[in-house]
Amino acid sequence: MAVELAAGTIGIIPAVAAVGLLGVGSQWLAWRLQLPAIVLMLVAGILVGPVFGLLQPSAEFGAMLSPLIGLAVAIILFEGGLTLNFHELGDAKAGVWRLVVIGAPLGWLMSALALHFGAGLGWEASAVFGGIMIVTGPTVIAPLLRQARLQKRPAALLQWEAIVNDPIGAMAAVAAFYVVLGHSGAEAGGVFDLLWRMGFAGIVGWAGGYGVVRLFREGRIPEYMKVPVLFAAVLVSFALSDSVLHESGLLAVTVMGLVIANADLPSYEELRRFKEHATVLLVSGVFILLAASLDFAALGQLTWRAVLFVALVVLVARPLTVLVSLIGTNIPRNERLLIAFTGPRGVVLVAVAGLFGQRLAELGIEDGQLVGPLAFVLVAVTVVLHGFTLTPFARMLGLAGGDAPGVLLVGGSRFSTAFAEVLKKAEIPVLIADPNHQHLVRPRSAGIPTYYGDILSEAAENKVEFLTYRVVVAMTDNDAYNTLVTTDLAPEFGRDCVWQVERERETEARHAIRTQLGGQRIGTGRSFAALEQLIAEGWTLGVTKLTEEFGYNKWRETNPEAVVFARVSRQGVLSFPSEETKTNPVGTRLITLWPKAVAEAKASEAAAKAEMKKAED
Repeated sequence: MAVELAAGTIGIIPAVAAVGLLGVGSQWLAWRLQLPAIVLMLVAGILVGPVFGLLQPSAEFGAMLSPLIGLAVAIILFEGGLTLNFHELGDAKAGVWRLVVIGAPLGWLMSALALHFGAGLGWEASAVFGGIMIVTGPTVIAPLLRQARLQKRPAALLQWEAIVNDPIGAMAAVAAFYVVLGHSGAEAGGVFDLLWRMGFAGIVGWAGGYGVVRLFREGRIPEYMKVPVLFAAVLVSFALSDSVLHESGLLAVTVMGLVIANADLPSYEELRRFKEHATVLLVSGVFILLAASLDFAALGQLTWRAVLFVALVVLVARPLTVLVSLIGTNIPRNERLLIAFTGPRGVVLVAVAGLFGQRLAELGIEDGQLVGPLAFVLVAVTVVLHGFTLTPFARMLGLAGGDAPGVLLVGGSRFSTAFAEVLKKAEIPVLIADPNHQHLVRPRSAGIPTYYGDILSEAAENKVEFLTYRVVVAMTDNDAYNTLVTTDLAPEFGRDCVWQVERERETEARHAIRTQLGGQRIGTGRSFAALEQLIAEGWTLGVTKLTEEFGYNKWRETNPEAVVFARVSRQGVLSFPSEETKTNPVGTRLITLWPKAVAEAKASEAAAKAEMKKAED
């Protein structure tokens, strides 16, 4: 049966497909071009929405638009809560506590002042909107942190603040709106009624999380149903809490995520990774819908005071809130500055601000009509500003991963030590990790940074700055452990960046493992024992940089006995070619294995040249 579409609409199914394509496509393009994904999603949404009129979310989805965005934000916040493990806070705990307990109310006050004196809003609208502005945008922070690769503590502070303060901001707006309702003479519950409803939301979240944990831990839910049950529990908790007090569902799902994150469930990682994938899709979709819903006519109501308001928020309110909140903590100055000048706002701010702006206008408060446009301007400016400045600002302060992608070597053998020395000579950051203290004596003597302990342990998560390293190479004498390490770290580093030495007897069918397990094999086809044997026989590792004058062909003619073990691209990324290739562009560094006789001959030749130069001088 044919369905007649409203004028100017494309239909719900094409609209959903367009939103998914634009969202995921923007993220992929941002990855390829090394640009902020949030900015590209914002631009894509504006282009297909108000600029060309190809997508009109309000017309396509109608009354379902707001609930759909609400559910998406709830799942995003729940996934954020799943990342908030108290054991991983470490020395950021005091800072997070201050940013929540002191920063939230102080941010409310400073935002309200910026709205009143900057944007020119009345005190009623300023109080309500100021509460919403406590939110720093978990939908924005996650992609920015992924792009900037910040160090652990500042990343944890920004992440925890964004996720925990998100429902607090929504509740602050609700509280302020209740006060405005009371002053306007409209019916509104008292303070105790409001507190009871907020407490109910917290209880719903805790009960939902506790129930899921008990069911999972006692084996009452089969493995294949755990994710569906989790999704259903999130939606039920959100709906139940939101039916009692609007926007309190955000508090419920955040508490639920916190409870599950700190329950130490065996299946926690699988659940979290699936939720991460869902969140990437939801963040993409929500931002496309947000940008496509922009109304240029509404923005036309704003004056120059909107610019003053944004400047006050970015340059005064946010920095002052953070710097005052962190007084007396052990957070270093550079980390305080980074957090103080990083406060992007996201979709939660726009969605909640639009709702309360409309309700304020219905109460006869004219300033309510400006709340929605001001929220969008603040989100757009902060997203673009922090999207382009966070990474260089963090690098300037020494709080982000360097330009050279590092290498994490697992296993402290003679070969891995020699390999690490060559990487260090090539100015590639390198770390050797090994749970056996004796295996680290040789690399420490060679001046190679080391980590004593299991790289998969919780202690390693807290002590090793994984953001420094782009590539993982497992080369211990235990093939099963190498496979375990690369399988576990592949989702975080990417399967194209995890490698392991060839397994013994891997060509035999009864010893071969599935391709989904382990990392890519080191291209020489040699096992750990074979590589160690080479070192025992006197083989050495060296590095050669290809230039215009000394390209690959000339290098190969000069060094026919050398075996190419690995390559470092011009961007500094390590890889192990499965076979020797002649497509090595200028700037590539070849890491090669030299037989003992050739290595001794080259060493003698180098020593002779040094003596001649010394004699000439």
